[in-house]
Amino acid sequence: MATAHLSTQILRPIHPVCCSFRRVTTTVVPSTSPSPPAIIFKTREELNPRNQKLKWARKLSQVEQSSPPKPTVDVEGLVSFFYDDLPHLFDDQGIDRTAYEDQVKFRDPITKHDTISGYLFNISFLKNIFRPLFQLHWVKQTGPYEITTRWTMVIKSMLLPWKPELVFTGTSVMGINPNNGKFCTHVDFWDSIENNEYFSLEGLWDVFRQVRKYAPFIVVETNGGKLSESTGFNAVAGYIFGKNSTTEKIPMTTPVFTQALDPELSDVSIQIVLPLEKDISSLPDPSQETVNLRKVEGGIAAASKFS
Repeated sequence: MATAHLSTQILRPIHPVCCSFRRVTTTVVPSTSPSPPAIIFKTREELNPRNQKLKWARKLSQVEQSSPPKPTVDVEGLVSFFYDDLPHLFDDQGIDRTAYEDQVKFRDPITKHDTISGYLFNISFLKNIFRPLFQLHWVKQTGPYEITTRWTMVIKSMLLPWKPELVFTGTSVMGINPNNGKFCTHVDFWDSIENNEYFSLEGLWDVFRQVRKYAPFIVVETNGGKLSESTGFNAVAGYIFGKNSTTEKIPMTTPVFTQALDPELSDVSIQIVLPLEKDISSLPDPSQETVNLRKVEGGIAAASKFS
């Protein structure tokens, strides 16, 4: 029988307790003692130095890569279960807690829980404070005892008067206990950051940077017909390209604001933010009567990334 070698002790392989299998390669270590050759288990990802940042996640869910004597887990059935169950993550029905072990381990870049009560508390906290909108895109089996989901979650902070919306996209890797078919690990990965290890300062910053405080700034603006037309943008762009009282060319900046003034989107306001060092008293006057300069007092706003 192959044995696992650790320091100077010979230990028998431990029967799997938890889930999320990975393919492994084995390295036989020569031994000069009468003991049988030792085997060091390494995952394929561990052999790839580019994947070292996921080492923490493997520690959470990695088990010996052997099947139980009589596998009874219907992983395809659990995939179908997720399609039915996860859309209820934040509604009044909620998820089916019986599908999870009492000691289920949850990790995301800024949160961790090691019990089903903590897991459900985290869901309840998000539901009551942020009113999340959860969209499940797909569910796939990604290992003998592992399921991965892809999702988008929009959260709205009800504690702030302007109720900013923050958008998160990512994947969840769910580990299955091969002995009882219940989920025993849940690890979230956010698309917006590189370091998904708990506790990730990058993850914490990613949350807070989406709510920003803006200093006062100046815009050149015009009302420009329908949203699909370019008339308004051409007018304000013309101002910074030299169509002004001094023919001064002003550097282009971001963002460009488009604001609908009616429900039919037939009347929109187009605004280009001017460089912060510019003062409204020193800027040239627009050459077109439909274009004007305006100071915006700034304030706190939510920013959402898109591509």
